[in-house]
Amino acid sequence: MSVNRPAAVVVLAAGEGTRMKSRTPKVLHAICGRSLVGHVVTAAQELDPEHLVVVVGHGREQVTAHLAEVAPTVRTAVQAEQNGTGHAVRIALEELGRQLDGTVVVVCGDTPLLTGETLRALAGAHTADGNAVTVLTAEVPDSTGYGRIVRGADGAVEAIVEHKDASDAQRAIGEINSGVFAFDGKLLAEALTQVRTDNSQGEEYLTDVLGILRAAGHRVGASVAADHREILGINNRVQLAEARRLLNGRLLERAMLAGATVVDPSSTWIDATVTFEPDSVVHPGTQLHGATRLAAGAEVGPGCTLTDTTVGEDARVINAVAVGAVIGAGASVGPYAYLRPGSELGPKAKVGTYVETKNAKIGEGTKVPHLSYVGDATIGDYTNIGAASVFVNYDGMAKHHTTVGSHCRTGSDNMFVAPVTVGDGAYTAAGSVITKDVPAGALAVARGQQRNIEGWVARKRPGSAAAQAAQAAVEEPGPDA
Repeated sequence: MSVNRPAAVVVLAAGEGTRMKSRTPKVLHAICGRSLVGHVVTAAQELDPEHLVVVVGHGREQVTAHLAEVAPTVRTAVQAEQNGTGHAVRIALEELGRQLDGTVVVVCGDTPLLTGETLRALAGAHTADGNAVTVLTAEVPDSTGYGRIVRGADGAVEAIVEHKDASDAQRAIGEINSGVFAFDGKLLAEALTQVRTDNSQGEEYLTDVLGILRAAGHRVGASVAADHREILGINNRVQLAEARRLLNGRLLERAMLAGATVVDPSSTWIDATVTFEPDSVVHPGTQLHGATRLAAGAEVGPGCTLTDTTVGEDARVINAVAVGAVIGAGASVGPYAYLRPGSELGPKAKVGTYVETKNAKIGEGTKVPHLSYVGDATIGDYTNIGAASVFVNYDGMAKHHTTVGSHCRTGSDNMFVAPVTVGDGAYTAAGSVITKDVPAGALAVARGQQRNIEGWVARKRPGSAAAQAAQAAVEEPGPDA
């Protein structure tokens, strides 16, 4: 085991978060593709701890179910009554059922900007300095409202003084407590048995452990976060929006430094799980969510929202929405297209203006240029689907599949009533309703014969503008008159 590998990380996520004014537990509010607690768990997992325990309380059924989905190896400990942070950590240690020999890191479940790098630095400093407890601190521009870190001449932490209790000299201190700690596991367990509840809230405070250990002659140290914004906790929706902006900026900066072009970061929003390859380009007004991936040379936007979508090398997507789609190399999508789950575009395929696809495989070089719906279909290579075509896939009870072969030319305003197959190289006439299979190389015509009823407008709409125009056209002499 690595010397800096913690014995455990405890995530405190039991609070209600009343200032969020929400039916959703505070730690389940999401930014950049993860819940608040999801971001914290992801950072904690970078430490590779022997145990990772999340203390749940308010909304514990929802929080536990969420954790089971996003981090199934995480254990949960239930704090049925929120009796303070010290009580929460004690509950977590009891859940593990044994004394921990090594470092125990305690983090807050509402600090989504905290990074694994900062937690590694905290654990490393804790081990290197031989501390009983190490506090993660930060130097902030405005320390109002925060607990101040009071250090001794040797740099050790002598006290954490809350703002309301601080003297003028202490209030001038810019270094504050983050609420994140690294403890010696054995000493932590012993000290928690001595924490009292004789305070205004009647709760067990984890910060009391620092005084207990210091009084016993143990050293309390500090590790300063490189960026004070990492320790920001979320208590209301204003802070949630600010954290989203900060995290989004961090993610975009990482993408740009890795070789992606983001034309306007201020109007571009991405999730933490989005990946980019060098020379991908994101234009303004674009949102990228989930497991979306942009390959080298892919160009997305303006005005796109892509979720769990892969955009192939040198593909172009403009003013489009895609969910669970795969867009092949050199393919073209939009403007104003909607790719629903199961849409797969081959290399150099095209899905154009006002086209919707769902559960559709569209072959290499095939084009669906405009005003069409392609659902539950397979289309071969180098086929052209005429404008205003509909793949009629639903009979009111079940979905059915349509297959169109390669090198086909289908006419405008076609209805393909599934299940139906159009063979390779076949043509279909404009305005046709295709209900039977079309053999390879055939022309399918499925429409009524046109019939012109002369004089109908004059008889049925006498005196109308149409009748007058028709009469004028009849009376107008021809060019040879």
